[in-house]
Amino acid sequence: MNLPTLFVMISMVIDSIGFGLILPVAPRLIMQLTGSDLNQAAPIAGYLMVTYAIMQFLFAPVLGALSDHFGRRPVLLASMAALTIDYLLMSIAPTIAWLFIGRLIAGVAGATYPTANAVISDVHEPDQRARYFGMMGAAWGIGFIAGPALGGLLAGFSTRTPFYAAAAFASINFLLGVIVFPETLSTTLRRPISIARAHLIGAVSELRQYKGLVLLLVVVFLYQIAHDALPATWSFYTMRQFSWTPQQIGLSLALVGVTTALVQGALIGPIIHKIGEANAARVGFVVGILSMTGYAFATTNWMVYLLICFGAFFGLAMPSMQSMMSRQVPANAQGELQGAITGFQSVSAIIAPFVMTQLFHWATRPQTGHGFPGAPMLLGAIMLTASGLLFALAMRRIRLGIGAPTS
Repeated sequence: MNLPTLFVMISMVIDSIGFGLILPVAPRLIMQLTGSDLNQAAPIAGYLMVTYAIMQFLFAPVLGALSDHFGRRPVLLASMAALTIDYLLMSIAPTIAWLFIGRLIAGVAGATYPTANAVISDVHEPDQRARYFGMMGAAWGIGFIAGPALGGLLAGFSTRTPFYAAAAFASINFLLGVIVFPETLSTTLRRPISIARAHLIGAVSELRQYKGLVLLLVVVFLYQIAHDALPATWSFYTMRQFSWTPQQIGLSLALVGVTTALVQGALIGPIIHKIGEANAARVGFVVGILSMTGYAFATTNWMVYLLICFGAFFGLAMPSMQSMMSRQVPANAQGELQGAITGFQSVSAIIAPFVMTQLFHWATRPQTGHGFPGAPMLLGAIMLTASGLLFALAMRRIRLGIGAPTS
């Protein structure tokens, strides 16, 4: 494994530790700052996620264009610095408005993921990219093993302690990047910044020339809406459905990290080698539909843990699609592609937290009794079904060469 790949994977581990640290305590911090109950706090959490997503939607294509022009290193380091500032603001926030300011800053920078994925495209041949995109997911999962569990334990001190720890991890990530991360995009492959391409519509217009690519971006959009039902409502869902504590939520998310690391780090390479990228994506869609439906109707703790283990194979879909899309574009457009992918994910991240938390709020109203806390998961299963059908259509267009370059 080369140094750039090793660094971005370490970066993902550290980032996911920081992200996972705050999940178990986020509902309680919102309740403390607003004086609301759990049911009322869920929509506020959704608004925070939407704030972040709107800024990513606006700025992810800009970051992609900047990384294609200036290189990956300065953009990646700027993103890491902004994430550190975000966690610091959240750790000392006296009012809910401070949390929103932190989310604005993090959304502008786009964190580290689009540029890190462009690094993978820079340094690996097309037939190796799915494996390394999967390993990026595994790196995230490894950090997610420690992050939520540690966050749940730190919550025993105060609701602020996990945020201090997240800021510390983010700052370590930035300093490590300054010291060891090399540039991966050759100066001969860089291209001028185009205002026409530095937004999602412009990027999509530029990418239309590549066969099946825009339809795959739509698949990513629907896939991400379904996927985001889990992070948007997991803490609220498990607290309402099973009366879980922050410690239990942290341990469940740690299990998500273990299973994600296993599937994407150890199994995705052999699976894709055996059945191919397209079939691996299809397996991911089927598993996602079944596991999301299972979450919707789970009634005991053991069902949730079983579904977490089974649902880890849901993670086959995204790395496989990323690899297929990266094959379609040249080296000096990888940043633009990753910016477009992140842009579509950001649009879905604007919609999903708002819709899913509002749905949770509606489905668990006091007048409904216990209600149906799993409603967001069921909607996620429906969205995944639509996404899978469009994926099949995209594969057909790629086979027939529809939308291929004309020159």
